[in-house]
Amino acid sequence: MSRLLAAALLLPDIANAAFVGPARCAASRVATPRMGSTADFKTGLTIEFEDQVWKVTEFLHVKPGKGSAFVRSKLKNLQTGQTLEKTWKAGEQFPDAQVDRESMMYSYLDEDDNFVFMNMETYEEEKIPKDSIDKADFIREEMTLDVLKWRGKAIDVQVPKTVEAKIIETEPGAKGNSAGGRVEKPATIEGGAVINVPIFLTEGETIRVDTDDRKYLGRVND
Repeated sequence: MSRLLAAALLLPDIANAAFVGPARCAASRVATPRMGSTADFKTGLTIEFEDQVWKVTEFLHVKPGKGSAFVRSKLKNLQTGQTLEKTWKAGEQFPDAQVDRESMMYSYLDEDDNFVFMNMETYEEEKIPKDSIDKADFIREEMTLDVLKWRGKAIDVQVPKTVEAKIIETEPGAKGNSAGGRVEKPATIEGGAVINVPIFLTEGETIRVDTDDRKYLGRVND
């Protein structure tokens, strides 16, 4: 009789042990990183490689007459600014960089040549080296942009394909170059970029510019 009583007293402990087991297994699961492949390559794509974050700046899919297809790429390290030429097998996979975007306003260029951006809600600042930012000469003061963060650190800035900027320096009516039947002249715009504009434009006018091709798109009407 005493043996039956002892077994009955042990039943709650056995039930609890069975309940705890699955919870312990669930806690040990590790999230699988999202993967991409060379088929996803595009200019500006951020990827993780050798536990660092890189931006694809150039790529070329190659299909030789013999042998397997491959992809040539040029990568830029968004932490160090280093560039790397790497060849991938067609379809080779890599972890996608989990990059967060935060809207911030460009404040100023500090003495160490860092662009300083401010979150206008929290007033927190982030610094990014000027040399590591593509199209940095299209960024003007008080311009609001998306700052890219990886593992909580600001690594890059997303400059829009099209921006509006004021001409700050150009020769009035200067003799220019003919392009597509249109006479053009160089002009410096806010941020420091120099592009060709129609010869009739003057300092102080606001224009639209394609930042990828560095081309004049048109005049902004007030």
